[in-house]
Amino acid sequence: MKTAIQTIPDILIYEMVDNQPIYYNDYLAYLSKTKKIEEIMGSSVLQSLVISRLVFWLQSYLGFEYDVLTNELGIQFEKKNWRAADIAVVRSEKIQSVTDPNKYLNFPPDLIIEIDTKASLKDIKNPLNYYHEKTEDLLQFGVPKVVWIFTETKKVMIAEKGKKWETSNWDESIEIIDGQTTSIEKIINRTA
Repeated sequence: MKTAIQTIPDILIYEMVDNQPIYYNDYLAYLSKTKKIEEIMGSSVLQSLVISRLVFWLQSYLGFEYDVLTNELGIQFEKKNWRAADIAVVRSEKIQSVTDPNKYLNFPPDLIIEIDTKASLKDIKNPLNYYHEKTEDLLQFGVPKVVWIFTETKKVMIAEKGKKWETSNWDESIEIIDGQTTSIEKIINRTA
């Protein structure tokens, strides 16, 4: 007797790296019908709070010179090779030159900020490699700075091409963009 092989729908693909899908965390729970799609794609209250306060802080500091894009923006390196970004900061003039806004971004943003990940790390040998490989992919594509914010450990990792990657605590002051410094704690508490 043959067993049916369940195909994984494209909606469950979080990122595509070298033609290999990286699925959303808990995609197996969706396939087994124990979770709905919204449950595996959604953000926690803390993740959402960090994102919304960061976007407000960035946009109020940067003004109209930059656009602050959110919502898992797709960054297309090449066909079958793309990553998602929680927050991407892009010069407004570059956004205005985009010919098809219904496609993924095909040039490097000026800054990417990631809050945790929605990727399933179960299929990855060493889950820490996911963060490093994604960061390296973005830097190699030309993104000058990648910031990771980890809500569980309350740590921040900053990576810039050609520089030593640094990790700090939420209460420590960090440079986010254009010499502007603050701490994640201040942004969350609206004291930045």
